[in-house]
Amino acid sequence: MQPSGYYENDTTLAQYCEFHFGEQWHGEPNFPKELALACIDAMNGRTMGRALDIGCACGRSSFELARFFDHVDGVDFSASFINKCVEMAEQKLVRYARPEEGELVSYHERTLAALDLGDTVGKVAFHQGDACDLKSQFSGYDLVLAANLIDRLYKPSTFLTTIHERINDGGLLVIASPYTWLEEYTPKEEWLGGFKKDGEDYTTLDGLRDMLGPHFRILGEPRSLPFVIRETRNKFQHSFSELTVWQKVST
Repeated sequence: MQPSGYYENDTTLAQYCEFHFGEQWHGEPNFPKELALACIDAMNGRTMGRALDIGCACGRSSFELARFFDHVDGVDFSASFINKCVEMAEQKLVRYARPEEGELVSYHERTLAALDLGDTVGKVAFHQGDACDLKSQFSGYDLVLAANLIDRLYKPSTFLTTIHERINDGGLLVIASPYTWLEEYTPKEEWLGGFKKDGEDYTTLDGLRDMLGPHFRILGEPRSLPFVIRETRNKFQHSFSELTVWQKVST
């Protein structure tokens, strides 16, 4: 099963450019920035050498993490998203046509300088890649952020049972997901939760605990982060992503 082509069209790209670099909607903070801040808070004095933002989309969290980390790799399966990340890093600005109504669009330019991120470009690198089949170069991280990713993977168990190989002992894995399991992205037999198991409700958090248990321990309690994706002038997705923090333990 191949990942959906949903993330390769211009309309979706524009929506995600707005999601990452554009205005805030309905009183909610910028989600990629809030994720990065949650990661920094979770690090709590740990070494901040190298970070991996896997499923980085248009790259805002990568730039935000680079305020604090020595180096950040942003990886996404979508070539369109990675091209936009590279464009922002190289030109320090992106332009996009934001959907308004039907065929009508408005044109926008967003700059790193306006977001106070201009000094981060020397510490980020963006790569197209598959979270379920990462190249060996992606290793030695103090933090891995997987934001709104696991419920879009064709085989999330592969990612979860191997990601410890990429993280330094004591390093963190931060997962955020709305747990929106859809068969167009993930075959039902690969879902981590959201079904009955042995007659009992089995949640995605249950699945994460089982998958990550051999190599990680959860830190603190899960918490919910809101996010708003603007589709058009009159249509928004208002969702919540459950954030969990996992520390790699020595085995």
